[in-house]
Amino acid sequence: MKNLKDLTYGIVGLGIMGGSFAKSIRLNILSQNGACGKILACNRSTACLSMALSEGVVDETFTSDKASDMVKKCDVVFVCLYPHATLDFLKEHKNDFKSGAVVTDISGVKGIFQKELPSILRKDVDFIIGHPMAGGEKEGYAASKAEFFVNHNYILCQQEFNKEENIHLIKSLVTAMGFTRITETTCDTHDYKIGFTSQLCHVIASALVESAQDPEITAFGGGSFEDLTRIAMINAPLWTELFISNKDKLVSHIENFQSKLDEFKNAIKNQDSTSLKNLLEDTREKRLQMGSITTVKNK
Repeated sequence: MKNLKDLTYGIVGLGIMGGSFAKSIRLNILSQNGACGKILACNRSTACLSMALSEGVVDETFTSDKASDMVKKCDVVFVCLYPHATLDFLKEHKNDFKSGAVVTDISGVKGIFQKELPSILRKDVDFIIGHPMAGGEKEGYAASKAEFFVNHNYILCQQEFNKEENIHLIKSLVTAMGFTRITETTCDTHDYKIGFTSQLCHVIASALVESAQDPEITAFGGGSFEDLTRIAMINAPLWTELFISNKDKLVSHIENFQSKLDEFKNAIKNQDSTSLKNLLEDTREKRLQMGSITTVKNK
């Protein structure tokens, strides 16, 4: 397998996630003795490129119109753009990637990649569908941190055309960054489960904030509201694209949630303490079970 310390890494999109990848690779891989690898970064605006260069996080920077010059040099490329922008980038630079390069994404929906990838990339370029389950509420390079990835989950959706040595490379790379659990699944399963654990949660948090009729109601908060709505501080363009790209699965989850919410509403409205108590007890048992599953998988 290729030595991680000797590779040239390319980051396309130096926002919070791209910046975190660059910082993590620098800290956890290229700071080791004998490392001779490099990090190259490409971004539309230049302010973050200048910052990353001055901080010593990246070795060379490229504006978006020079992306072809960058990817020609890279052994591993992280495309940290919105889902459809990622596909557009792959199409535009199909013939620019270095032969033998490993290219991966960070997108929150995967079905669109499974459908279009086979017709996009050359056979000597391996695209590995990935999703780091980590990040923060703020946007931009200034909010990026190498520590975002520590003890988090990384999802891989291996395809028939992927080479085993490249899957192993990505696994070794993300493990070195601090990810402690790698989940392998299909694109369809990914979109269904992420639709519930991530997208539905963002819809609920957003709806809860929107339902507030008193903007000063948080003066009476004791932590519950803050915990539930942290993720409502949302990147609207990104999450609009994610929601719509996964609309069938997400709408199904929303409808199921609405059904359960109606059960609680009716039990409370009808003062049906027996039904309400049973619902709450069932909820507690399910949540405890979910927690035990997560603990076992993290070991």
